[in-house]
Amino acid sequence: MQVKEKLKINNSYKVIIKEIFARGIWLLLSFVMSFSSVVGGCCPFAISLISVSDKKNFLFSAIGAGIGYLVFCDGENAVRYFSAVIISCLGALAINLFNSKKEAYLPMLVSFLSVLSTGIVMNIKNADVIGAYALTLGESVLALGCSFFFFRAVYCNFKRLKYKALPLTDVTCLLVSVSVVLAGLSFLEIKGVSPARIIAVLSILTAVRFASLGRGIIIALSLGFALGISRENSMFLLGSYAFSALVSGLFTSVSKFGIGISFSLSMVFFAVASRAGDFAVCCVIESVVASVILVLLPEVITDKINEFYESGADIAPDGSLRQSLVVRLRFASSALAQVSESVRDVREKINELGRIEPMESELRMVAAEQFFSISDMLGDLAFEFNEAEIFDFKSAGKIRRMLGEYEIYPENISVIVDKFDRMRIEILDSSKAKGLENPKIKYEIEKICGREFEKSRANFSGSNVMLSIIEKPNFKVSFGFAQYCAEGKLCGDTVKVINDSRGHMIFIISDGMGKGGRAALDGAMGAGLLSKLLSAGFGFDSSLKVVNSALLVKSSDESLATLDCACVDLFTGKCEFYKAGAPASYISKGNSITKCELSSMPAGILRGIEFAKRTTVLNINDEIIMMSDGVTDVGQDLIEDFIKYDDSDSPNDKAQAILDFAVEHSEERHRDDMSVIVARLMQ
Repeated sequence: MQVKEKLKINNSYKVIIKEIFARGIWLLLSFVMSFSSVVGGCCPFAISLISVSDKKNFLFSAIGAGIGYLVFCDGENAVRYFSAVIISCLGALAINLFNSKKEAYLPMLVSFLSVLSTGIVMNIKNADVIGAYALTLGESVLALGCSFFFFRAVYCNFKRLKYKALPLTDVTCLLVSVSVVLAGLSFLEIKGVSPARIIAVLSILTAVRFASLGRGIIIALSLGFALGISRENSMFLLGSYAFSALVSGLFTSVSKFGIGISFSLSMVFFAVASRAGDFAVCCVIESVVASVILVLLPEVITDKINEFYESGADIAPDGSLRQSLVVRLRFASSALAQVSESVRDVREKINELGRIEPMESELRMVAAEQFFSISDMLGDLAFEFNEAEIFDFKSAGKIRRMLGEYEIYPENISVIVDKFDRMRIEILDSSKAKGLENPKIKYEIEKICGREFEKSRANFSGSNVMLSIIEKPNFKVSFGFAQYCAEGKLCGDTVKVINDSRGHMIFIISDGMGKGGRAALDGAMGAGLLSKLLSAGFGFDSSLKVVNSALLVKSSDESLATLDCACVDLFTGKCEFYKAGAPASYISKGNSITKCELSSMPAGILRGIEFAKRTTVLNINDEIIMMSDGVTDVGQDLIEDFIKYDDSDSPNDKAQAILDFAVEHSEERHRDDMSVIVARLMQ
């Protein structure tokens, strides 16, 4: 008990020390920013910081700013800025009390009004000219802008605090905020040499050394601008820092000595050209000191810096082949698990009717056949990734940054372009994550990729969801279906229509043996399992083997289902028919009717069955008509004549008309369950 009490006391002390340290940071920052000014004597930065402070920190930031303005400002300016501190503090208090949402415009408004109101009062009191009012307005706008940058920096999402993973706007706001702090500290000098400017140069050199030349130049521009406007005759820092970073980037392959020496020599050139006197000499000295520090940095620190800039270097990049394979195989494993669960559930229901002894030898053969089925499935996945010509890492990175703007951080993003130049985007995220359905995201993705996309489709697997977005295809399919139940309310036929998120529309009719509930069970199982496997990315042949095995082992009673499938490629119009014991289908091209009749065995009778296949190409307004054997039993000649002369407008009306015709021309006591699908290719 004493040990627990000591631990509890120690933890309490740690929490208190941590809270004091956090409050002290806010007080110190606001104090530093109170004497951070630009040319003209404007120093509204501390006011902006107060306006974005939360309820724990706004009082401390106000105290730090108030003390700073009273110490460093003279006479009327001290009174003016202290008054602005009070107004901004009251505004921050109101925001924290009455507004629970973190929105940037409120702090921006508070800082703008605080600086503007006190500035105008001072202008009126001094009877200033128009130029002074303009300067007050400019300072107020500067305070407003800084509030925006500070707000985004303070409230950016730090769940992925890595330079590469942060959204670009958050990176920019953090850079601007840090630059303002360093500009304030730059007034602290030792014989003209500023430690703040040494830190700035060191930041540029480490970015060039450990990140990239582009990032180094971005940081150089931000720091150069903030430090350049902080005093007279220092604007040359903007160009000198940026150009020196560019020169030093040429020596990254040499060593850190080359980076430091080239940067310092470039600064010597600018110091001479600027004619800034002693200040320019001090800037050269600062560059040399920063270069020496870069060389002397211990390995422990350089490893930390490298880790910050190279976030995610230990994982595969967005859209990499390895990571995409892992993601797809995970979904493949989930699909197989669903198959096993479906078989188990169906078997349990059948066993409720009576105890049935398993056929041990047959089950062993079926189990052995599963190894071949799994092999075929992996082959399907290998074929699909072979079709992927390009993994567009650049677009994947842009999409990740864009999603970061919406506070969405998915696990993986793959941008895949196949050998036919068709793009597909797959985004893996937690199923609990929200925001991906935002229509603005689709619009942003289209801008990034320069292509038009279809509406995204979600495929759930356990705790994850795969969002698939495919390029808008050349065609679309209008379809309709109709069904007739021969016995009771359960139809022995099952109809499935799926979009596989790869530019294909797939139509399935599964007809269970007989009619009524038992036939409905077999038909639903056949179509359900097949559609899940096809949606997971497996091919028709390997999926049929799994369905066939599932029907074989679910019961010792004879259990079978016909499978009739049509797969339409929405980019090319190519249509592939797959039949396992299914009756003829028809292809309607204007006034021409073509029968597609293929001999094959239904699933659930024998091991090793295969689909019979046929391929055709559809044009605009061509139709495919699929039906179960309950419809074709009335006579194929009658059905063909009816299809040829039927003038129904929509596919749905046509499907219903064919079904009504079949019911009307069949004998009631011999009627089977009936299903019809009509699909029309459209532009």
